[in-house]
Amino acid sequence: MRNKRIGVVGAIAAAALAFGVVAGVPARAADKEIVIWADETRGPNLDKLMSQKSDWVSGYTFKIVTWSSFTALKTAFDAATEKSGPDIVMAPNDWVATGAKAGKLAALTPSSKVKSQFTAGQLFDLSYKGKLYGLPVDVNNTGMIFNTKLVASAPKSFGDMVDLYISKKASLKAGLCVAGGGNSWGGLAVGTAMGAYPYKIAATGAVDSADPVNATTLAANVTKYLLGADGKSNGFFPASDAGCKENFLAGKVPYAIIGNWEWKDYLDKGFKMNLMPVPGVTSGTYAPGFGSVSGALLTTYAATHGVETGAKSALFNIFGSAVGARSYQAIEGRPAASKDGAKYSKTAAQKGFAAVAGASSIPQIGIILDGDKTSYWEAIGAFWTAVLVDGKSPTTEATKLAAIYKANLAKGLKDL
Repeated sequence: MRNKRIGVVGAIAAAALAFGVVAGVPARAADKEIVIWADETRGPNLDKLMSQKSDWVSGYTFKIVTWSSFTALKTAFDAATEKSGPDIVMAPNDWVATGAKAGKLAALTPSSKVKSQFTAGQLFDLSYKGKLYGLPVDVNNTGMIFNTKLVASAPKSFGDMVDLYISKKASLKAGLCVAGGGNSWGGLAVGTAMGAYPYKIAATGAVDSADPVNATTLAANVTKYLLGADGKSNGFFPASDAGCKENFLAGKVPYAIIGNWEWKDYLDKGFKMNLMPVPGVTSGTYAPGFGSVSGALLTTYAATHGVETGAKSALFNIFGSAVGARSYQAIEGRPAASKDGAKYSKTAAQKGFAAVAGASSIPQIGIILDGDKTSYWEAIGAFWTAVLVDGKSPTTEATKLAAIYKANLAKGLKDL
């Protein structure tokens, strides 16, 4: 048995093609080397995991390539070629459909024992056209926390938060902001609270084909909760996530949406993990954010590199086994996807994020979000900027957004 080799390429800022090779990625080494690409948080976690055990897959070495950010990882994978690409990529569920259609991902068939570690919904998240392309690793979601020095108790409605902000506005930077995941991804719940759903999920679990946005309702809610009498932003929700984390930690923002990968940053500063979904405009209701799984996905490059058998074994032995799941969960801060890994989710934060996902969330469906002519990611950012920064008509902008979401849903449903 060869000793496992682990290499980490850190702080790679971006990816580009140069003579068929992604810029900044080292040339592939031995034939039996399995290359795994991950973002700036999962990469170091995998590095620690693999340094603890040298025989995850007999006869193979591993190289962990850590990209500087999730965006950098996405850019790199989009640009990857057979020569430069990874054998396994750590990615969210909404990469599955686009990756499979592009021929970058390969299907796999786990044993019934491996499949029993996960729920049917989690496996569905990493499937496309009935084929599974990876194994779930962790739950990918956000939650809202509040500063107990500013807030006496958990808010029951979106209006409760706005009222508290208005009463303390002179000493605050904002009321609710997005500290984790950016306004488009992390801030989905603010949009859904106002009525801007990119799609809705029916009681059956399928995507609802009805129009997801009522423009009149959206405009009315934005006007009531986010604008002042002058028609301009009241400052409660910033159109950008810039400075949110710092302002919340400094006690200048009472409510913040944080990512389930960063909770230790807040715990270390003395904040309680009073995690909850963002409240809806009706008392006692919640606005859903994204709540899906991220997984370890098998690429078609593994076969080209001659390591497909080893890559599949790595997926099953590391992410599909009790030993692997427990070992990884002891390092990873996110809630685990596997049943065995979940047994080791003992912190209030991990349990809290899992509860938020269960209470109010929608799956991240890339085939819809990536859009028809304008993606969800572009559209929601443009909406917040137009209304909260540029002072444009909420009615006009809500009508535009509703049309974009309707077109994206129609196109996505054809490919689901």
